Amino acid sequence: MKRLIGTASVLAAFTLLVALPAAAQLSPLETLGKELYFDKALSSPSNMSCAFCHGETVGFTGDNPAINKGGAVYPGAVRQRFGNRKPPTAAYAGDSPVFQYDADEELFVGGMFWDGRATGWVTGDPLADQAMGPYLNPVEQNLPSEEAACMIVAASKYAPLYAQVFGMPIDCTVYDADGHLAAYKNFARAVAAFERSVEVSPYNSKFDYVMAGEAQFTAQEAWGWELFNDKAMCALCHPAPLFTDFTYDNLGVPKNPANPFYRMDTVYVNGMPINPEGAAWIDPGLAGFLETLPDSWFTDQGLDKETVVAESYGKHKVPTLRNVGKRPGNNFTKAYMHNGAFKSLAEVVSFYNNRDAMIAAGMVVPEVAQNMNMDELGNLGLSAEEEAALVAFMRTLSDGYQPTSKKPKKEK
Repeated sequence: MKRLIGTASVLAAFTLLVALPAAAQLSPLETLGKELYFDKALSSPSNMSCAFCHGETVGFTGDNPAINKGGAVYPGAVRQRFGNRKPPTAAYAGDSPVFQYDADEELFVGGMFWDGRATGWVTGDPLADQAMGPYLNPVEQNLPSEEAACMIVAASKYAPLYAQVFGMPIDCTVYDADGHLAAYKNFARAVAAFERSVEVSPYNSKFDYVMAGEAQFTAQEAWGWELFNDKAMCALCHPAPLFTDFTYDNLGVPKNPANPFYRMDTVYVNGMPINPEGAAWIDPGLAGFLETLPDSWFTDQGLDKETVVAESYGKHKVPTLRNVGKRPGNNFTKAYMHNGAFKSLAEVVSFYNNRDAMIAAGMVVPEVAQNMNMDELGNLGLSAEEEAALVAFMRTLSDGYQPTSKKPKKEK
């Protein structure tokens, strides 16, 4: 079982959330990152920016309700191409540590993407490593090379920002010792800076105001917060204030049969099907990434690769719960879990509470039955009223709350 974050530790964490600027003033680096984030020219064809899959109105995840209601995986710049998982939020990800094995806890922690493959080993920052990926991914923004991306930015109206930030014009010919274009890595650092900025990660939810003493929970929300830290055991994996511990779990989530990735055996890239397994594909989660690492990496950690990969099968990164309920209207559908199998917070909470009984009754068939977390969910014994209280509390984590008093401030 994971370590429970005590109430005192939770409240102490909020001593950091005391100096948020009154207005979202972006630094030159953050401004450059914002330009890159919203630039549709950084795709082939030129129709897709980062914001296509990470929209502000829903907390920087997928903001198309029609897609969310179905497969929940967003198409790439070539609209016939799909990846395998729903977009995670781009907000509140900046504190994820470099991917590593915690020998004391005997678990993996850190990295970005649902499977941790943006390790932070390239730039020293998992969030920047993550930003390097989608531009070149053929099922996402589909650019042919780092040089192609560099040339697009060099020709853009915001290119002078790069020189202001990095002290030199964009050079699309200089590569680092690791084989990456130096400017391209700087683009990724800028995007990561924007995603860390007060515009994307502002800490201005009702929860933040309550913790700052400038708002009050309703009785139902307060009950939900109590349950979150106690009976429902949510805080074991989602401790405040970030509401994630950056680890990996298999929750026993069922397949989402509408996932378009199951049909990608008929869509080809460079003469190969995107998903050769078609409908038979099983998402390996963390294990899929670990399998790509050399045996020596595991030996250096004192681990056996075969054992560790098997134990990681079906595990996905614990997401932050910040903005988990954020949406532009009550009738707007969001998708939840790595594959978008669930369509409401109420459905997610019911699954956490009743999973084991649902599996026993045949109502749920886990995509991966081994390695399921059996300690912290599945048979919580929550009443319908307690489930509703948890949902009410999690809705207080949505950014953009407007209190009657002044905004809390976050210390830089």
